[in-house]
Amino acid sequence: MATKIKVQSLNPICEQFNIRQSKALAGVFILLLFIFISLKIQAQETRVWSLEDCINYALEHNIDIKKQSLNIDYQGELLLQSKLGMLPNLNGYVSHGYNWGQAIDPFTNQFATDRVRSNNLNLSANVDLFNGLQKLNTIKRNMLNLEAAQYDVNSYKDEIAISVATAYLQTLFYIEYIEIGKNQLQITDQQVERTGKLVEAGTLARGDLLTIEAQQASEELSLVEAENNLTLSYLTLSQLLELSTPKGFVIEKPELGLFDDQEKLLDPEQIFAFAVEIRPEIKSAQIKVESSEKYLSIARGSLYPRLSLNGSWGSGYSGANQIGSDKYEELIKIGETQDNDPYLNGIPVMSTYSVYESYDVKSFGDQLSDNNNRTVGLNLSIPIFNGWGSRSSVAQAKIGIADANLDLQLQKNTLYKVIQQAYNDAEAALNKHKAALKKVNATQEAFKYAEQKFNVGLINSVEYNDAKKEHNNALSELIQAKYDYVFRITVIDFYLGKPLTLKR
Repeated sequence: MATKIKVQSLNPICEQFNIRQSKALAGVFILLLFIFISLKIQAQETRVWSLEDCINYALEHNIDIKKQSLNIDYQGELLLQSKLGMLPNLNGYVSHGYNWGQAIDPFTNQFATDRVRSNNLNLSANVDLFNGLQKLNTIKRNMLNLEAAQYDVNSYKDEIAISVATAYLQTLFYIEYIEIGKNQLQITDQQVERTGKLVEAGTLARGDLLTIEAQQASEELSLVEAENNLTLSYLTLSQLLELSTPKGFVIEKPELGLFDDQEKLLDPEQIFAFAVEIRPEIKSAQIKVESSEKYLSIARGSLYPRLSLNGSWGSGYSGANQIGSDKYEELIKIGETQDNDPYLNGIPVMSTYSVYESYDVKSFGDQLSDNNNRTVGLNLSIPIFNGWGSRSSVAQAKIGIADANLDLQLQKNTLYKVIQQAYNDAEAALNKHKAALKKVNATQEAFKYAEQKFNVGLINSVEYNDAKKEHNNALSELIQAKYDYVFRITVIDFYLGKPLTLKR
């Protein structure tokens, strides 16, 4: 009996222990799930974007590109409408009305004084057999306009891509500039700590420590300014991509192998000769010249006669069109015979006369059949004088051709200037990079030597800071020349038909 009581007393304790253990396991599971979701969200928020990712995203989400693409849809609708305009025109007409008062019924040609219902039905068709080839030339012109619109969108996409690449490289510049600034600041921090110990030991004067601390504050300020510029650069790039916020937006930092085994650049004339054959803005301008020539053909078509074929069918119903019912016949005398023979003279001449006891309106179907009317014909319109409108249209079209040719030449000139500028800037940046690299090596050795001399008291802090500033300026000039060259050579490759990329 005691054993039973003991066992029963342990059951509640075991149950409580199992419940607590289950709650603890559930809590751990929920905590692990929360940590997993948080890490996943954080990984999504901190996605690393390559230049290709940025360009592709911008081309897909940029609102200006979407607006430009609407012109393609518009030109496509114009082309479809011009093609359908070659088909015959078909129009239908139906009327239903009532008339009160005296009027001539159009179907019975009799006066009607009562209220009369009338219906008219009509179908008409018209097709141009010849109109100076205006419709055919309009189709060809709209096809050219659609193709030009597609090239215009591609050109605008290229502008967006170049803008994204510029902002991307600018961001990379500030990232690298901050890394260099942090390294230089770390060296200065170490030098401040070392100088402080030397001042405490009486080896250096306190003024040397103050000078280096001033240099430390200046480098900290420069680093803060660079970080602010990086934030603004990220903001600019995110806005080009139409991102809602730059939060979590991080770009990839590729290895820029553009200075190893550099081949000689093509001449601007060679680059232009290739680019002028593939650039969408040039293609668009060339097509617009052809479009203006088609417009001249359309204008000239108005000087020719126009031949068209037309046909129609019509019928109607009138409430005044009535027919008799319940007919019976009567004999009436209409005259007498006249003859020299007395036996044949004066004989009454009788005729049958139909009499209707009532009248009914003729049925709708019978009237449609009886009033059926069909026409077919050819129309020839010959322009003789229209206030010089056609001649003026031809003259305006010729002016449009001249204007389109000037636009084409202007696009070619602009392209050549951009290529020429990019070529000269690339050469200048490459030469500047080579010189800056030599300066960095020289100032680095000079700074190391000055640092050693300062540590043993052979030079003062002013001379030490001057050597460090020279080295910092050389590093800044080096990365500026590097990214300037990268951008210029990327633009040149882009005009040579290569995709925008920093991967070599």
